[in-house]
Amino acid sequence: MSILCDLHTHTTASDGQYTPAQLIKLAKERGLSVLAVTDHDTIAGVDEAMVAGQALGLRVIRGVELSAKEYPGFHILGYGFRDGDTELSRLCEKFRAGRDERKYKIVDFLREKGVEIDLPEVEALAGGEVIARPHFAQVMVRHGYVPTNREAFDRYLDTEEFRKKVTRFKADAHTCVEAIHAAGGVVSLAHPYQMGLPNDELDALVKQLKGWGLDAIECFYPKYTPEQQEFYLHLAKKYRLHQTGGSDFHGEKVKPDVELAKLDLELGWLLSAD
Repeated sequence: MSILCDLHTHTTASDGQYTPAQLIKLAKERGLSVLAVTDHDTIAGVDEAMVAGQALGLRVIRGVELSAKEYPGFHILGYGFRDGDTELSRLCEKFRAGRDERKYKIVDFLREKGVEIDLPEVEALAGGEVIARPHFAQVMVRHGYVPTNREAFDRYLDTEEFRKKVTRFKADAHTCVEAIHAAGGVVSLAHPYQMGLPNDELDALVKQLKGWGLDAIECFYPKYTPEQQEFYLHLAKKYRLHQTGGSDFHGEKVKPDVELAKLDLELGWLLSAD
């Protein structure tokens, strides 16, 4: 069953520009049939997206993108999990509390660098329950400290010093996989290149994840090189994993160079699990 889809998107429930309902409307206008809402470490926007999808005739998949602690950029995508009180919902609450604590550390770190940011302004911009680095970046741009969100990350919010000084709760990958499965969902490894691992180490990691129950790997992503995509397709075949893909869409104010994807993927395995 090949359907035009985007399985990796973000809303105002985490660090995206559009509310869940606005994102669903945009996806419908772009001609998509299936959209997964995969906010960072929260499922708070899923219900609103599901309602909007039903109203517009667009299939919405419950999704989440969890941050694993073993490597920077190590993200676990979950799809098709149950609603309600689950191990996954409780894990997301731990993530929310961790991000809430981290926002004060970010303010202190930026102040040390001569960047005075008013936390209530960041909170007002965020709107949702998750306050993330892109919210700080947007406020920094607003006040002229940096010209772009990307520069905010390169100079301040994604440096080695920042990662050492500004920490937050992250779960280990095994816990992420187990929480998604316990809620009845399926698991995909997001954008593997962001971990910066050599191919042999990534292969070993995927093998380990497969042993824990990994179901899929994100084989299609706008920033992959042809060589990266070829290797991820190889890993999918080697470890008998399904193929997922998506844009990592946040909205033009957050990621101006990323548009919603229109991927033609085989989704029978995923829609039957949803």
